Amino acid sequence: MSPKALAFLGGKVLPLAEAKVGVMTHALHYGTAAFEGVRGNWNEEQGKAFVFRMKEHYERLHRSSRILHMALPYSPDDMCKITVDLLQQCGYRQDVYIRPLTFKSQEMVANLKLHELKDDFCLIIVPFGSYIATDRPLRCQTSSWRRPEDAMMPTGVKIAGLYTTSILAKTEAIKAGFDEAVLLNWDGTVSEGSGENLFMISKGVISTPAETDNCLMGITRDSVITIAKEEFGMDVVQRRIHRSELYLADEVFLTGTAAHLTPMGELDNRKIGDGNVGPITKKLQSVYFKAISGNHPKYLKWCTAVVPGGG
Repeated sequence: MSPKALAFLGGKVLPLAEAKVGVMTHALHYGTAAFEGVRGNWNEEQGKAFVFRMKEHYERLHRSSRILHMALPYSPDDMCKITVDLLQQCGYRQDVYIRPLTFKSQEMVANLKLHELKDDFCLIIVPFGSYIATDRPLRCQTSSWRRPEDAMMPTGVKIAGLYTTSILAKTEAIKAGFDEAVLLNWDGTVSEGSGENLFMISKGVISTPAETDNCLMGITRDSVITIAKEEFGMDVVQRRIHRSELYLADEVFLTGTAAHLTPMGELDNRKIGDGNVGPITKKLQSVYFKAISGNHPKYLKWCTAVVPGGG
């Protein structure tokens, strides 16, 4: 069957071209929405898409929505079922990006009271290749923009308005000739990439910023921590990291649903290690890519297999 561009909105499946909201929608004006990014990884040999850690994404979406006083009509399990059904109906036989969105759907401006507004849920699925190069080390830049503190805006969840800072940082880096940005906290310690968590390896020890460093508690981040421990016996230290530590690290890599597990070869025109993909990063990448595509039996528990067309 030929793929179909479909969406779920207002409680029903409809053509993507017809999934629209009005220009007065509250979320459009004020960023009152929460979202997730979920990967569906196509396995040609098995003829299936493997959706990676889907339920965990929807559990986090519910936490994000709760911050915005949303009363959602669907549980995480309901959202998983809606996703599988829509993915089957779309019929894509390639990697896809799954974007669920909860939002204040009321067509009303000049109202800043979350509890008075209506909520809705929508879901789109689109073909999606590489978000960023994973086969070569990235050239990164420390952004002039700082990661917001949790006292300013909740940083442990995925609220739409929060990502304006990330967009500014990413745009600044690209226009300056780099691949990605690294955001610091107000005190100069490291938080995360523009849309990824950050890991550093020095003298065989893997470190990553802690939750109190205003970084998102990423699902890919958690997966890599698990793989490091279970496959290689390496514990990951969660602590504050100074910017200068990254310059002197042996290896640095970024993780995220869109970015996968991507090595950093350079930061602020300084090589990380020898500038190439480091040996520990390579080992983690190897296991991770097998896990997300349904090719690692131990981690099939993280995957939901979907056959296109409901076959």
